[in-house]
Amino acid sequence: MKQQIILSGLGGQGVLFVSKILGEAALARGLSVLMSETHGMAQRGGNVIAHVKVFEREREREAGGPDPVMDPAWHASPLIRPGHAHVLLALHEEGVKAHGHFLSPDGVLVCNRTPRTGPGDVDATGIARRLGNPVAANLVLLGFAAASGALFCSLDDLRRVLEALGGPRRDANLAALEAGSGAGDE
Repeated sequence: MKQQIILSGLGGQGVLFVSKILGEAALARGLSVLMSETHGMAQRGGNVIAHVKVFEREREREAGGPDPVMDPAWHASPLIRPGHAHVLLALHEEGVKAHGHFLSPDGVLVCNRTPRTGPGDVDATGIARRLGNPVAANLVLLGFAAASGALFCSLDDLRRVLEALGGPRRDANLAALEAGSGAGDE
């Protein structure tokens, strides 16, 4: 199992929080994870991108399969090469223009977009606003992506991570994740 995920957003949209959740979910499943984040412009509302590589290192080696860490594309850097991402999670439509070149031709695009133009689109911002939690669009999008089967992990995996992280926003974060998981029915 290998999955390369690009997260794209603007400063303040929670790209780094979502990458942390995905990393924790991978570790909880016993998977290896490499991550890289670019957030220098985050304070100014500039583009933020996170690269997340998830893979089964030990299991593949024990099964006699290739060790992805020995594959230069995986070992050389946590960065994902253009055209190789399995999933692009775009927290705003402009993220598709800015970082869409990372998505492989058979990759899955999940985008916070209104109006919806494809099966991977969801109005995450609108759903988060209806919840009274406009900053939780990132978790709505994540819940939508997990429920659609686009990610290496399940919705339950993500719930467990959010519960373990706790904090004063725990219940609001879980509600946003749940709302996203049902957004495909809208």
